[in-house]
Amino acid sequence: MDPAIPLPNRKLTFDEFVDWCRAHPEAGRCELVDGEIVSMAAESLRHVRIKQQMWLALRNAVAAAELPCEVLMDGAAVLVDDLTSYEPDVTLACGERGEDAALVVPEPLLVVEVVSKSSRGRDAGAKLTDYFRVPSIVHYLLVDMHKPVVIHHRRRPDETIETRIVREGALHLDPPGLTVDIAACFPPPD
Repeated sequence: MDPAIPLPNRKLTFDEFVDWCRAHPEAGRCELVDGEIVSMAAESLRHVRIKQQMWLALRNAVAAAELPCEVLMDGAAVLVDDLTSYEPDVTLACGERGEDAALVVPEPLLVVEVVSKSSRGRDAGAKLTDYFRVPSIVHYLLVDMHKPVVIHHRRRPDETIETRIVREGALHLDPPGLTVDIAACFPPPD
């Protein structure tokens, strides 16, 4: 972030953060973490291509299962609490759609982060903990940027988190009742 952009000297609520972002569009994409503004790093073309493939694979799986779900690419926030919001690379929500003007995904069921070397610690640490503070989130997928691997964190009914590593075959996401082919989650090799 440009050091000339004035940062608040106190913690912000989500609504104050949105107002700050609107007043400072030159700041680029940011997230709110415990009331602090955190700049999001620029994304490589590889990152963007994997994000697009994940969105497409999930969208196709939703269509094949004929589910009332919506798959969104980054931009819409997942609100953890009034001081923390993230913009996952891909989000899936089922049921009632949010209003077009909404900034927050209502009741996200699944969130996806494409993991780079610089984001690995935060994505697998603080974001893992924070995303599962959102009661509606059942699945958190960490997608490796350098090899076709998806780490699937799933909230079980007893509130424990089950983790599995999926390298090939199908990824079953229940709820909502989707099956996604791992190969479809990654761009074809060059």
